[in-house]
Amino acid sequence: MKKRILLSFLFVSACIIAQNDIVSEDFMLMNDSIKLPGTLTYNKSLKQQPLVIFVHGSGNVDRNGNQIGLANANYIKQLSDSLVKRDIAFYRYDKRSATWVNLRYMMKNMSLNAFVEDVNIAINQFKDDKKFSSITLIGHSQGSLVAMLAANNHVNKYVSLAGPSSPIDVIMTKQLKSQNDSLGIKAEAHFKELKTTGTIKKVDSQLMAIFAKPNQPFFKSWMQYNPSEEIKKLNIPILILNGTKDLQVFETDAENLHKANPKSELVIIPNMNHVLKTIENDDDNETSYKTPDFSLSQTLINTLETFIKK
Repeated sequence: MKKRILLSFLFVSACIIAQNDIVSEDFMLMNDSIKLPGTLTYNKSLKQQPLVIFVHGSGNVDRNGNQIGLANANYIKQLSDSLVKRDIAFYRYDKRSATWVNLRYMMKNMSLNAFVEDVNIAINQFKDDKKFSSITLIGHSQGSLVAMLAANNHVNKYVSLAGPSSPIDVIMTKQLKSQNDSLGIKAEAHFKELKTTGTIKKVDSQLMAIFAKPNQPFFKSWMQYNPSEEIKKLNIPILILNGTKDLQVFETDAENLHKANPKSELVIIPNMNHVLKTIENDDDNETSYKTPDFSLSQTLINTLETFIKK
């Protein structure tokens, strides 16, 4: 009995020591006037460890994976905690659109390339840091394309996590047609006009929320990129992941990206949804966006650890 108690004490002590070795540092990176606050978490006891830089999806996503009034899944913070426990450092930052003070400056540069610049600033911050043996970009959803475009010479590996395989105009037209064929046809015409002339003279009233004047430069910059073409340009190890319970990006997207770059590794994760949670009951899918109580996919964590460390 004494031996068992001693072993339990040693195990608990080791866990406490390991937890004490994990530190978080806050950073305020700047892209001209744009503020990009972020958090770096790592194991200070290790001489070197791989680093992940996480690139978020569309919307006003903060460094934890939440959006005010829309999502509270905390999935980015949970992924960081999970990987840091496995000796993988993690940097996550507030998307420029999540920081309200940035809004007045964002209007001057409404383009997808601005998001790419933000990622490159994070890469440049850590590329010469001797604590890190490598840099892996994980691009989630819209961030899959952003990370593709930012994967420069200082990036060692790239992960597409629930990343679309088609240009945004193709995706949105398809989505709108599935809801209302007439509306989808109008959207298709708007995208075509935007692509050829750089603007939309008269926006259909039903589509104003999408094609409002301030949004047009952003969509113009975004739709010039085809993820299935951009991924062909990468010559670093690539991991492509998608979940079978994802309601926003589908397994076919992951398969198409893999076909575009056959050197990539493709893993389809059973029961994982778009916010990286394990969903057994389909009715819980939407609920999981609004609470952090659902567990991250363990298959996701295991797959990422293997890829990042090999």
